[in-house]
Amino acid sequence: MEINVKDIVKHELIGLNTNVVESKNKANIGISGKIIDETKNTIVIESKGRKKSLFKSNIIIDVHLDNKIVRIDGKLLLGRPKERVKIKW
Repeated sequence: MEINVKDIVKHELIGLNTNVVESKNKANIGISGKIIDETKNTIVIESKGRKKSLFKSNIIIDVHLDNKIVRIDGKLLLGRPKERVKIKW
């Protein structure tokens, strides 16, 4: 199934490449890699062979979809993926 850019927050993010463009923790800016896990409040990015767990509420990420880059405020991702699908946007 193709992910619609407009509805990205409703889709599964695990497996997508991403990079952190803004963060309350300046050390997190620039982290890039593949999203390997997601919880209610965090995403886990595998970057250079290491796992980085980041609070969704503290970051803004760019997600790479085919030839498009979608910027997402992590606050929109709060909650479990299965619960986000039910939210009316």
